[in-house]
Order: sequence, then C-alpha cells, then structure tokens
Amino acid sequence: MNILFDDEGQLKAASIMSEADASMQVELPGGRRIKVKASNVLLKFASPSASEILARAQPLADEIDVALLWEAAAQDTDSAFAVLAGEYFGGTPSTEQTAAALIALQKSPMYFYKKGKGIYRPAPEASLKAALAGAERKARELAQVEHWVDELIRGVVPEAIASDWARLLYAPDRQSLAYKALAAAADKARVAPVHLLARAGAIASTHELHFTKFLLATFPKGIAFPDATVEPPAELPLAAVRAFSIDDDSTTEIDDAFSVTQSSSGHVIGVHIAAPALGISVGSALDKIARDRLSTVYMPGNKITMLPDAVGDVYSLNEGKTVAAVSLYVSINELGEITDSRSALELVPIANNLRLPMLEDESWLSDGDSSVPFAGELRVLHTFAQKLRTQRGEQTGNRVDYNFTVLGEPNSREATVDIKARARGSAVDTIVSELMILANVSWAQMLAKQSVVAMFRIQGAGKTRMSSQPGAHEGLNVPSYIWATSPLRRYSDLLNQRQIIALIRGETPPYERGNADFLACIADFDVTYSTYADFQQQMEFYWCARYLEQEKTQRVVATVIRENLVRFDHLPIVRRINDLPHQEPGVKVMLAVAEIDLFEPDIHLRFIEKVGL
Repeated sequence: MNILFDDEGQLKAASIMSEADASMQVELPGGRRIKVKASNVLLKFASPSASEILARAQPLADEIDVALLWEAAAQDTDSAFAVLAGEYFGGTPSTEQTAAALIALQKSPMYFYKKGKGIYRPAPEASLKAALAGAERKARELAQVEHWVDELIRGVVPEAIASDWARLLYAPDRQSLAYKALAAAADKARVAPVHLLARAGAIASTHELHFTKFLLATFPKGIAFPDATVEPPAELPLAAVRAFSIDDDSTTEIDDAFSVTQSSSGHVIGVHIAAPALGISVGSALDKIARDRLSTVYMPGNKITMLPDAVGDVYSLNEGKTVAAVSLYVSINELGEITDSRSALELVPIANNLRLPMLEDESWLSDGDSSVPFAGELRVLHTFAQKLRTQRGEQTGNRVDYNFTVLGEPNSREATVDIKARARGSAVDTIVSELMILANVSWAQMLAKQSVVAMFRIQGAGKTRMSSQPGAHEGLNVPSYIWATSPLRRYSDLLNQRQIIALIRGETPPYERGNADFLACIADFDVTYSTYADFQQQMEFYWCARYLEQEKTQRVVATVIRENLVRFDHLPIVRRINDLPHQEPGVKVMLAVAEIDLFEPDIHLRFIEKVGL
C-alpha cells in the first residue's frame, strides 16, 4: 500500500512498511525510510507505485480547468479533495485523477481556501473576482517592469523614469514600478542606477544631477514663485544726495548704496539700504515666501532668489531710480572722526551702479583722478573705511576670494568655467565691508539700547549663531552686531529692518520679545543658511573639478595645512592626501590628478614630490 502525505506543505509519496494507530513507517522512492504521522496522510492507494504517482498526476493537474473545478464545487461548503475530484472528473476518479485534483487545489489559493489537511472551500465569487483582477494587474506590472528593464539595458529611458529620475535616485518609492525597473536594470547591467541613467541620457549633465538633488531635498514643491502683490512704499521724503552702489557684474538684487556730501566741518557719509520691509508686511503672501526660503541661494552660474523679481523691480537700488531706503548718516570731521549719526526712512536717488571690474584698477585712489564716476567720493569713503578698520583692530590676513564665471548654460555638458583669484583687502573691499559693518553695528546698538528684539549675529569661541539677545561678535571685534544690510537677499535682514523702521517712526515694533514665530525663525534661519552655504561650497568644488578636467590638468601645487590636509595654491580646494609623507605646515607639494569623478563629485590625488627647497 502507498500513501500521499503532507510534509510541511510539500506533497510527497511513499510506500507503507508498517502501520500503527497514530503513525506509520514508510519508504520514500529513493529508499530512505521515515516516520509519518497518520494525520498527515492525505491518500492511500494500491497503484500506481509511490515512485510513479506524482509523475502521472502532474500532467493531469496541469490540464485541470480550475475555474471549471470552482464552478463544479459546492459553494460555501468545505469539501475533501477527493470529493472535488469526483465532481470535476465525474464518477469515481482514478488514483491519478484524485492526486491531480489535490495538486491543482494546492496551487490555486485564489479559487480555493485551504480549511484543513486535504479540505478546501471555494472562494466567494466577489473575493475571487478581486483576486483574479489583482493577479492580472500584477502580471501586467511584471511585464511592464521587464519591458522597462530591457529598454534601460538598451540605453532607452522610459518616460515614466525620465520624468522622475531625481526622485527615483534620491527619494524613491521602492514599491513603484519605475523604481523596481531601475533597480533591476542597474543590477543586471552591474552599474549604479545613476550611471545607468546618465549613460542612457536621462540626466543632461552632472551639474543637473547635483542641482536637481538639492532642489528635491530643499525645494520639493519647486522654485517657481506663487502669485503675490508687491506693495509700493508710502510717500517718503526725498534725500538730498546722489547715491551709488558697488557690486560685482552678476548682482541683480542691489541692497546697498553710498553717498558723500560735504559739510562745514567735514563730510556726511550715507549708507542707504533698500527697504522692502515697507512693502512686505508680516504674514503677507510675500512674507510667507521669504520666510519659507529665508535666503537667496548662491552657486556658480546660477542663484535661487529669496524674493520674486517683481520685488526687486520696486525696491532694488537700481541706477537711475529713486528708491525707498533706510539710511544711516554719519557726520565726520576732517580727521575722519564720527561726530554725529542718525537714521532716516526716505527716497534715495541712485545715480550709478558701479561694478567691481571698473574699480579693480585703483588709479582712482590718486588725488584728482576722475577715471571712474564718484572717484572723489570713493577716496573719502576709503580713507574713512581705513580708519574704521583700524579702530576695530581686525586683522584681515592674506585671504583670497575666487570668482566663478560659468560660460553657457550650467546644466549643459558643453558649459565651461573660468575661475579667478581675487585677494581680499582691496580698496573697494575695505569700503564695502567697513561701511556695512558700521551700519549693522550702529543699528544693532540702536535696537539693543531700546531693548527691541532682533536677530543679532553673535560670535564667540569660534562659533557664529543668531540670537534674540545682543552680544559681542569676536571675529569683527564689535560689541553687538546684526545683519540688516541685505534685506532683498536674507530674511534675517528683512526681519531686522522691520524693527529698525518701527524705531525710526516711533512705532511699536512688529516683533515682541518671546514671540514664538520669531524664535522659530532664528532656529530655522541658522539651519537653512548653513544648508545653502554647504550647497554653494559643494557646487564651487564641483566647478573646480570641472575646471581641472576642462584644462586637462594633470598636476597641481598645494600647500600643507597640517598632517595630510592640503590647500590648492590656485583653486579653492582643500583635500586630504592619503599617501602624503609627513610634511611641515606651509610646505608646498606637487600632486598628481589621478581621477576626476563629477558624479560624487570627487578628485583623487596622489603625492608626487615636495616643491622647492
């Protein structure tokens, strides 16, 4: 006698060697003998043999129309598989037919629910229809995934993947068909998904890769501005000055300008700051936009402004316009000493937007020179700024700035970059930095004196942060400091400007101490501003890597900072060199550019030799 039995869900056949009430000793077709519980036995039969039954039953099971079997079965009833076999085949089914029915039932859980060993119940019609629809959908999805995998391997990017590649790489829904296809194709091609997409043309350039990744993480709703109305300023008095600004060529949001007028005892220096706070009230649509972004985002070749262009059209200090401004006036004597100061809210005529390239040749510093507009005023400002710097006692050192000029569309692979060093501490740098510090310190002290809450900029123990309480800025060597001179570009400055305007007008400031939104803004600003700064630094490094590739640079000279940390001599790059032998700080070394990876981005370098004596 032979049996079919259930072995942990697997159907097996064996020959009975001996039998007891609760178990039996059986021999498997391969000769191995085992003990089987009687409760696991599903069918006893004399023929065919145990070694033949499953081989004969399987073809019959493959031919069974399970849908017909479901229709033949008694609904809402638990039935033994042998009964179901009789209903399907008719009469008394053979051993092979009975076994075939059991095999078919085991493989059809959508049609029949297993209610016990060898016992099955037909699925309710509604449940069956839902299950079949689900199975059909899964089959279609599987076919779709397989089709997309084949296309990706051939270098063709399906639209569903091409239109959402950034999210698939950096914030994927791992259950989506597009992600499953991309992951499977990358695994099949033995490359990272990002390289597979780039190779297939889904990613226009590595710049687009990094920029889009940043947008996805920081601006998930996109960078387009919602509709918002820009309110023009109310009527203001006209300032009796001719102001001029100093900015680089790429600046479009002009926040600050200067003026110089002669007085009986010396000069009156004016620092004029654009006043968008007059048209952006707390809680307005524009305020919500600025509060959400908190700052303009800068990067080589591009920027994401904090405010729509329409705000700049009204409030930017553009040449030839008369614009609302918050002005700080300081009276100085012939020795350059400040004898008086005051703040005003007024309309300021902007006579000129001077650009840095036209001021790089410092011939205008010579007495009588008129090679640039406002040369005489610039000389007065420079002399005054030097005195301010001396009074602060700040040491500027030999720091270098780098200007990045991207030629062409940044997202294009054909774009090129020009990187030029510019030493800090030039006459123009001194003018702009010192007068901005003067304005920010003056207004910080004005706010602190009146116990008005503001976003103060504090630095101590090497750490810089925003605070609602005034405090020293050790780096600038000043007792208190705020950011208030870039209100078109930083929300901290816009917020502080509202407080300053209220004091000038003798009104109650819009933000009071302990205001929850104000305190949240301080925390948000520090985090967001740091995120933007990190991205700017990342993109500057990316363009440095592209510059090295563009110029086919094979060797670079760097200066050891400490241990294996070096700084490139002619690019703003600081890297660790793993194979650098011990060198003293300040030693120059020659490095080989071994590999440039624009996807990370990364630059792999090797030590060649020490440079010089």
